[in-house]
Amino acid sequence: MTHTVKTIELALQGGGAHGALTWGVLDRLLQEPRLRIEGVSGTSAGAMNAVVMADGFEAGGAEGAREHLARFWKAVSQAALSSPIQRDLWARISGDWSLDNSASYLFFDHLSRIFSPYELNPLNLNPLRDLVKANVDFERVRRCKALKVFVTATNVRSGRPKVFRCPELTADAVMASAALPFMFQAVEIDGEAYWDGGYMGNPALFPLVDECDARDLVLVQINPFYRPDLPRTAREIINRMNEITFNASLVKELRSIMLLKQLIDVENLEQERYRDMRLHRIHADDDLLDLQASSKLNAEWPYLCHLRDLGQVRAAHWLETHWQDLGTRSSVSFDWLLDDSIKPAGVFTEQQP
Repeated sequence: MTHTVKTIELALQGGGAHGALTWGVLDRLLQEPRLRIEGVSGTSAGAMNAVVMADGFEAGGAEGAREHLARFWKAVSQAALSSPIQRDLWARISGDWSLDNSASYLFFDHLSRIFSPYELNPLNLNPLRDLVKANVDFERVRRCKALKVFVTATNVRSGRPKVFRCPELTADAVMASAALPFMFQAVEIDGEAYWDGGYMGNPALFPLVDECDARDLVLVQINPFYRPDLPRTAREIINRMNEITFNASLVKELRSIMLLKQLIDVENLEQERYRDMRLHRIHADDDLLDLQASSKLNAEWPYLCHLRDLGQVRAAHWLETHWQDLGTRSSVSFDWLLDDSIKPAGVFTEQQP
């Protein structure tokens, strides 16, 4: 039986251990024979998922990508066994995945607010970097022609996004994308210093729009846009501030795409690349809202598997619900991003006559 193959591009957010949810999404999408992934843009944990997927794809196609992703996240969990930051006994008994009451977590969290990584870790030891190097063949990543991979970091000096693409994809580029400034020293590449890409692109959408032919862009989001409850504790406030900060660049890019689409419709610019951009979103906001920010540092295997399973379910539901939308129309509306915008001439809201 012949299947109609549809092509998409993926934008993968960062979020520490919550990136295992993205692993689950990718695992399900890679099992879909009717789907082709042309490009993937990732930041932090999203960048790790991206390069691991490309490594596996070059080694053994879609099944190879699935195997490499599973192997990578298993290695993350095994490495975490030796971490001094672990859940407390009550959290384990009660099924709480967070580290909020862990003495070791609270101690290191407090230290990071007083001392910089240069003071706490002058030798710049980074087990995560060693893990990435051990589990990703970057020569193979750079040879991969099946997927265009884009990894975003933030230039510390200029404050601008830096997108690493083939042949710049290295372990250092991935670690630059994941270098949270209170946890890691800035990563230096070719004389420039980089921090976590989430500040300027979480993930960056413009490489997918500019350098890929697919017009269906699927955002895999693990940082919720909206929280119904007002944060009141210091920890809740910090968590919400971080979510807003790491979504800010994404909101701006989505808003730009929406504004351009409006202007293109008004001017009837048939050749404009943005005209037929179709936006989609896979998320698990309802489940992630209940997780504390500290759970992003919990890499226990049962927890990672829980997130993976959640991602698989959400991806399967999205495929079932929105398969017909691919190649036809957007399956998510970001019109709310334009609520405060002055409408260009000829563009009306539904409430206007």
